[in-house]
Amino acid sequence: MNAVEALCFTKKRLDYGFRRTLKPPLPGRTPGLRDAKALLEKDKYQSMKPVEEEIEALSRAILRDAQAEAGQLQEEARAKAEAIRQRAQEQAEAERKAILERAKQEAERLRSQVVATAQLKARTIQLEHREKLMDKVFDAARQRLPSLQKRADYGQISTRLLKEALVQLNAGSAQVRADEAAQKSLKVETLEALSKELNARISLGQSLEAGTGIIVDASEGRLHYDNTLETRLNRLQSALRSAVYQVLMGEKL
Repeated sequence: MNAVEALCFTKKRLDYGFRRTLKPPLPGRTPGLRDAKALLEKDKYQSMKPVEEEIEALSRAILRDAQAEAGQLQEEARAKAEAIRQRAQEQAEAERKAILERAKQEAERLRSQVVATAQLKARTIQLEHREKLMDKVFDAARQRLPSLQKRADYGQISTRLLKEALVQLNAGSAQVRADEAAQKSLKVETLEALSKELNARISLGQSLEAGTGIIVDASEGRLHYDNTLETRLNRLQSALRSAVYQVLMGEKL
């Protein structure tokens, strides 16, 4: 019996007790004042006990309803708390995954950056080593150029160097300066043959103080062509670097 039912039942009992107090007198007897008082006392005593019981039952019913409602509220509160905890846990897990993903991406970026930096540094060191090696090779070749003056065909080499310089200048007259070996090889008949071939006046000037080969001046010094072997090597050095490096590394050209 819940609280509402207990309340309705108690009301009915109270109404019933009140009607009993108003029942008619027994037949053949005229009730007096004493009889009425006795009857009222009896009915009052008889009706009080059920009312107290109903009130107690009502109290118990109300208490049970309150306990049930409290239990339901507690269950709802636990359910809400669990839902909040679950959402918080899911949100924390999502944030944790996002943080881990960002950390992973940052670590990958840093790793790629470190690798790229290391590769660039290694490439730079390799190029620096290559350039130093090439400089040593060309320096060694440059130091060996004067030894070419001792070759038997150095006269022919000097003549080709002179003709090339005269063709580049394309001047009507020119003065030639050469190293001592080249000057000795450039005979008068060689200069006359070149003058006739190129239609130019060629004179032999002083020997070179440094360098191996030929330097030609024209137009009273305004035109100048350095065709020494050292200068030719400098002009060709950039073009020869790759081929020379391949040879040094044992690669095929």
